[in-house]
Amino acid sequence: MRKLAIIIGIVLLYAACKSDGNKATLPIYGNRDTKTDTVDGKPVVDTIYNTIPAFKFVNQYGDSVTEKSLKGDIYVADFFFTTCPSICPIMHRNMLKVYNEFKNVADFKILSHTIDPKHDTVPVLKKYADALGINGNNWWLLQGTKEDTYTLSASYLVSPPQENAKEKFIHDGYFILVDKQKRVRGTYDGTLEKEVDRLIADIKTLRAESNTQIAQ
Repeated sequence: MRKLAIIIGIVLLYAACKSDGNKATLPIYGNRDTKTDTVDGKPVVDTIYNTIPAFKFVNQYGDSVTEKSLKGDIYVADFFFTTCPSICPIMHRNMLKVYNEFKNVADFKILSHTIDPKHDTVPVLKKYADALGINGNNWWLLQGTKEDTYTLSASYLVSPPQENAKEKFIHDGYFILVDKQKRVRGTYDGTLEKEVDRLIADIKTLRAESNTQIAQ
């Protein structure tokens, strides 16, 4: 948790919170670079943001899921394992509130990455999904190699999962909100109901922001 606090502190230094008239927008988290191009003989500076890189996993239906599967989608990501005895059950009870709020929204997804792929096979993930009452393709439980999953966590700006000497998994209980451009737009403590309520409100804000950009 202390590592996460440091990471969030650094992230917030780079976060930019804007407003467009009376329309609120969310900050964009993470490091950023600038790129200068020449347009009509004049230098134009563009900002390059931290984004979620390419990935390939398998969901609870045995289907391949890549970053291309999320084209045009806003999504929320988290990390868990099905035998977790502590925070995961709380997190996913809270995530059900998000799922039920947006399960009929075509451009919204939830991605839950297992950090214990050896145990959490596709049938195990499907059984877990069924127990939660998850159906359809709005909430995917994803399995990949441990290395790929742990590496990907850094792009979500959370502390990497760990495995101690007793093979007990340790991970943060954060939900990460990602926009259609694969940029991190918010982090939320998934064990707290008030944080989940804030996430739901921010998803609505981000969808409104995306719709405004499309209209323009």
